[in-house]
Amino acid sequence: MHAKTLQIPTADGHADAFAAFPDHSGQHPGVLMYPDGFGLRPVLRDMARELAGHGYYVLVPNVFYRHGPAPVLDVPEHIGGEARPALFAQLMPMIEAHTTERIVADADAFVNFLTAQPEVGAGPVAVTGYCIGGLLAMRTAAAHPGQVAAVAGFHSPPVEADSLRRITAEVYLGHAASDLTPEALSGLNQTLDAAELRYTSEIYPGTIHGFTIADTDAFHPTALQRHWDRLLPLLGRTLVTD
Repeated sequence: MHAKTLQIPTADGHADAFAAFPDHSGQHPGVLMYPDGFGLRPVLRDMARELAGHGYYVLVPNVFYRHGPAPVLDVPEHIGGEARPALFAQLMPMIEAHTTERIVADADAFVNFLTAQPEVGAGPVAVTGYCIGGLLAMRTAAAHPGQVAAVAGFHSPPVEADSLRRITAEVYLGHAASDLTPEALSGLNQTLDAAELRYTSEIYPGTIHGFTIADTDAFHPTALQRHWDRLLPLLGRTLVTD
């Protein structure tokens, strides 16, 4: 497995990023992976390596690079409930400053950088994300119809209907049971139907927000495996591996 730290040129400077890809020669389909709100850190690097092991070039950007290189927040090795209030006090101003204009400009930079890498093959890419990263993934897919073939969001906030209507990718959404009731899921799926998307949208039973992320109290190992069981076939259907 190859792994390296990169600098992505953007309209506002450079975003540091982590990339992982198979150690055999050749080109691989590209996957842009957006981290959760706590940012690029060891657990996200591990998830990128896991996905890269299945034949993909995975790029994980520091989406809050305007506030400094990762780790932007002083995140403990394990994020327990007692650490969250202080972390969210630092995080929320960065989220509020991350406007739609910044999201779209960064998405352009990230996708262009990913597809320009010599280890990434020609053809469409996929985008996946966790928590707020799922929202960024959906907006990236909306901004790059035809170029993004698959998009997945896990325990992520909803995206506006206007963005949904511009997505041409196949969509997968995995929701935490604490985030969405069955009734709310039905309403969301009606919105996805109205946008004429090809999608799967489901609740992971017994989970709370953040269930995929192993360095938090929300982590649910069975749900993480289910996430891989959904994500890998999605990528397999939509991207071509060598």
